[in-house]
Amino acid sequence: MNRERPGTDFAEDGEAAGRRRPAAGRRANGRRRIPWRKRLVVRLLFVSALIAVCSVAATAWLAVTTTTSALKEEQGQDLAADNRILARLSGYAATHADWKEVRAALRELAARTGRRIALTTPDRTLVADSAPRGTPLPPRPAATVDPLRTDTYTESGAQLSGIDPRVVGPYRLAAKDRALLDALAAKRKRCYERHGLQVTVVRTASGRPVVSPADAVDPAEYGATVCEDGRLNTPTPTERKALTALSGLARPCLHRAGVDLGGRLFLTFDPGGKDPLGGGYLVAKSARLGTGETARAAQRCLTTARRTQLEPYVAPVAELFLGIGDQNPARFDMSPANKAKVVGVAGLVLAVTVAVTAVVAVRLVRPLRALTLAAQQPPELHVRVPVTTRDETGILAEAFNGLTERRERLEAQRKAMVSDIAHELRSPLTNIRGWLEVVRDGVVDPDPALLDSLHEEALVLQRIIDDLQDLAAADAGTLRLHREPLRAGDLLEQAAAAHRVAADAAGVTLRTRTDGAAWLDADPVRMRQALGNLVSNALRHTPAGGTVTLAGRRDGADVVLAVTDTGAGIAPEDLPHVFERFWRAEKSRSRRTGGSGLGLPIVRHLVAAHGGTAEVASEPGEGAVFTLRLPAGPPPGDES
Repeated sequence: MNRERPGTDFAEDGEAAGRRRPAAGRRANGRRRIPWRKRLVVRLLFVSALIAVCSVAATAWLAVTTTTSALKEEQGQDLAADNRILARLSGYAATHADWKEVRAALRELAARTGRRIALTTPDRTLVADSAPRGTPLPPRPAATVDPLRTDTYTESGAQLSGIDPRVVGPYRLAAKDRALLDALAAKRKRCYERHGLQVTVVRTASGRPVVSPADAVDPAEYGATVCEDGRLNTPTPTERKALTALSGLARPCLHRAGVDLGGRLFLTFDPGGKDPLGGGYLVAKSARLGTGETARAAQRCLTTARRTQLEPYVAPVAELFLGIGDQNPARFDMSPANKAKVVGVAGLVLAVTVAVTAVVAVRLVRPLRALTLAAQQPPELHVRVPVTTRDETGILAEAFNGLTERRERLEAQRKAMVSDIAHELRSPLTNIRGWLEVVRDGVVDPDPALLDSLHEEALVLQRIIDDLQDLAAADAGTLRLHREPLRAGDLLEQAAAAHRVAADAAGVTLRTRTDGAAWLDADPVRMRQALGNLVSNALRHTPAGGTVTLAGRRDGADVVLAVTDTGAGIAPEDLPHVFERFWRAEKSRSRRTGGSGLGLPIVRHLVAAHGGTAEVASEPGEGAVFTLRLPAGPPPGDES
């Protein structure tokens, strides 16, 4: 690595590179000539122009769509205004016995809504009209004003079948009764609030106050049932008189339907003041009305009787005609002047977009050019680029610098690995060469002890070469496995037996502990090799009198094999490097503890080839635990 040229001129190196390459298609400074249509600035400008055109088109489409929606919304508002007119006139009819005083209210309503409003009798006799006399009526009525059969009050903007709740008639309370009920309502409200309940007081159309807890809370949950003494819900003399009259009107119909009323009717109050029968309360029937069709017939009788009772208090049925009034503004105007404005604004937007994009493109291309120049430098320089932004380009520059650092680190590791391999191979080869030379020169005789020593050095050399070959096969993905059902206990016993002599010679106790249910689907030769490397490593680092334990157990869908020693342990800062090639805890080149630094990397690759993982845990002074976790396999003959 040439690290002594930090000030290298990129242009000078580019020229050298250009002289080494064909000159066609390249500038004099070595940079590749890029056609205009492929330059990033041109592409960005084209894309921005396309986006601007699409934006203008989308804006125009949106304007048309919005205008259409506005027209539809205005039509819906007109419909809502028509419903409000009907509700207003229905409320007038519900509270007046005739239409004599409706003209002033009708003109005020027409002026506010901008609509023509006319009321006629069912036979088209004009009752009131906001238009001048003699103006023809629309061809058909918009609605029928009949508060005894159409409810426009309970649900805003809708017409429901039933009696308008604003029709009170004989149920309207006198001032004396209202004052009494208001006092009772205030008393109940204070009682509720003392129990922690938030309540509201709603006054119905008849003038009766209704006290109801907020959010439909049950007063019993707060212990507030003592507040409900029943006096507030007791009908007043006026209401009792009206109910008695209603009972008399309903009895003949109920008798024909075969229903015995069985007593007077009673009141059930609606807190919202919007019930099917109006007046702020519901006229109910006794339990003798029955169920099913009989109950429905009885309800029809009561409704008919109530309409008969309330008819003298409401205005006669009238037909409502609605037309276009004096207020009729233009909905949408796309004049030539407006078209010119749209075109001018669109052109201005396009010009601003192109200008802004050009500025942004230049700022974007500048760091990309720096990245290109850095990438064109010789690899051995490990050139980095300055990070000047925090956007995607800055992230790319950081990634480029990180890649450069990793490449520099890998290059250093490659050189270190070559040096380590040369060192590991040099030692046995030097010994073999030296002894062979002294034998050739007749200095010593080739006795059995010398031959054994040369054979041992050859075995060391062979083991290093075999380890390198296994690692190369693992890296290339050509490591072959011959799987077969394998009992974990047998595998541990074989590994222990192979190292029993070495353990006895080192004064280390070798133990095994297995689970009989643990089976593997693995290559027995490769697994013995992996366990053998772990046991050899443990024996080298365990002092005399220590213990090395081989254990196996089933853990769910996995089999866990562990090799535990009682040696000196591994320092925390060394644990991440245990499975690296040619790494040894001893930083010197001494081979006091033996090993080439390839055994543990081979273990990791062999276990990974079986679909498992290899881990290590250690505390200084308490030994180390190497754990292999492999997928469990079925025992022989088990087809599950």
